[in-house]
Amino acid sequence: MISQLRPALMLLLLLTLVTGVAYPLLVTGIAQAVFPSQAQGSLIVKDGKIVGSRLIGQPFDNPKYFWSRPSATSPFADNAGSSTGSNLSPTNPDLVKAVQGRVDALRAADPTNKAPVPVDLVTASGSGLDPHISPAAAFYQAPRVAMARKLSPEVVRALVERHIEGRSLGFLGEPRVNVLALNLALDSAAR
Repeated sequence: MISQLRPALMLLLLLTLVTGVAYPLLVTGIAQAVFPSQAQGSLIVKDGKIVGSRLIGQPFDNPKYFWSRPSATSPFADNAGSSTGSNLSPTNPDLVKAVQGRVDALRAADPTNKAPVPVDLVTASGSGLDPHISPAAAFYQAPRVAMARKLSPEVVRALVERHIEGRSLGFLGEPRVNVLALNLALDSAAR
């Protein structure tokens, strides 16, 4: 028995060192050297302070900012430690009520906007942490933001245009707008 136990323990120790220590250090080192920003979490720094990440959504509710997608994370919205969707079916009465409440809130925030509300402004993403909205969702909010900031709608729409990110690799996904980056650009334009 001892003759079988010793090689098994040695193999366990060796594989623990290789897969649990050496491999993670190697991959982390390569990532730091080749993709330093991404390896650090794609953090956005403004005036020497970290204000967020390009990869994780943040809640905005001030009318002078573009609002993110709703988040289904708990116990609070955009909780990066609790990535999840709502798991409610499209016909679930709770989801229908939540979506209608979000539509009502958007209409109340900009009563003159009669355009159809883009679906990504009233439904959460699968992770609940999506940092992007569709260009349609950004353009829908542009009149409210322009009015709240006392900017011309054309200036705000041009800012949205400059922040539209294309499809990944030219064919994956859909065009999108990073809400945090757009709001930071808005703050800079207002100065």
